[in-house]
Amino acid sequence: MAEAPIISALKPTKVELVEGKKYFWCRCGRSAAQPFCDGAHKGTEIAPFAFTAEKSGPAFLCQCKASDKAPFCDGSHSKLGDLSEGDALPV
Repeated sequence: MAEAPIISALKPTKVELVEGKKYFWCRCGRSAAQPFCDGAHKGTEIAPFAFTAEKSGPAFLCQCKASDKAPFCDGSHSKLGDLSEGDALPV
């Protein structure tokens, strides 16, 4: 059975991205540096999601870890029902 990501928050976080810069978005939900990876996934089957910013400026990054447009928020947090911060996403 695949290991489930942990919901780090039920809303996206606004960040400032720099065009051409590479980022590592936390996919596991365990990072203390949300929404970015701090290596807390080590020992899990979940790896961070690497992406390069296409333009500079604000972006809303997913923290519920359920977005189909990761690392960007697609509103999936509004469909998580009774799940809350710290809960594992259904696999």
